[in-house]
Amino acid sequence: MPRTLPVQALLSALIPLLFALGPACAHAQPSASNPAPDTSQFEYELSGRFSGTQNAYRNWQEGGLNTLSFSTTLDGAARNQAGRWQQQHALRLSFGLLTSEADNGDEPIRKTDDLIRLESNLRYTGSGFFRRFKPSISARVRTQFAKGFDYSSNPFPAGHPRADREAPVQTSAFLAPATFVETLGLTYAPSDWYTISLSAAAKQTVVRTQNLRVLYDVDRDRLARAEGGAEIGATLDREIAEDIRYQSNATVFFSAGQIEDPPDALWENFITMRVNSWLTTNLEFVALFDQNTSDAIQLKEVLSVGVTVDFI
Repeated sequence: MPRTLPVQALLSALIPLLFALGPACAHAQPSASNPAPDTSQFEYELSGRFSGTQNAYRNWQEGGLNTLSFSTTLDGAARNQAGRWQQQHALRLSFGLLTSEADNGDEPIRKTDDLIRLESNLRYTGSGFFRRFKPSISARVRTQFAKGFDYSSNPFPAGHPRADREAPVQTSAFLAPATFVETLGLTYAPSDWYTISLSAAAKQTVVRTQNLRVLYDVDRDRLARAEGGAEIGATLDREIAEDIRYQSNATVFFSAGQIEDPPDALWENFITMRVNSWLTTNLEFVALFDQNTSDAIQLKEVLSVGVTVDFI
């Protein structure tokens, strides 16, 4: 049984990320005498990455397992500054599969990575107080493409129609779950690569598949669980060395209906190291805590070397 980690461990890592870098980069704050640039057209970024692994053995006395795996990722961004209004939109799509001779005939292919993430932000740069603390609106969605399975145990509670099934057991699907978050608040942006936000927020956890709703604390007869509250967020996108880019996004959501419970927290980290114009090494680390889903901190780590193509 996996060891349950206290939520304080995650929060202790998030708090420094939220606040420690603010004073360090305050020198990048634009002067009141220098108005923001006015760009009439969007600036776009779009890149794709592919990595794969293949192992084959025959009469290999030392042992081994025939496997074939691949993963692909698409990253996109669009930015626009028109007068005092600034728009930012981001997209990340990733998917990976693995097959090996150890898999049984019913499940010959396993999913190794699966993510759909969309986010949009709109900020207004005013005068005085609102030049430093910008009014902002944001919306984001996070889900996956395909069905996901638990290969180690059955997470369904006793009495559920799927409680007696042996692993692997389906635990997710497209829009099951899907998390939608909308915020309205203030964003402190001392530089173009670091922001901190404090907002009123609404969160909806959608589970399209009825039999999976119990795993995400959604009533069986309802499509979604809705929550209102407040959110603290921080983003960082910085080239920390030549050809090494670090991107981080942290959010902590406090539900108004669960004051005594620990908040929901998500911390995503991506490091991209370019070897040359087409070869990159990528490290992804994600920490997620949502007590409605699990009492443990959920962790994800992916290290890959692959071919990257910059479309835009």
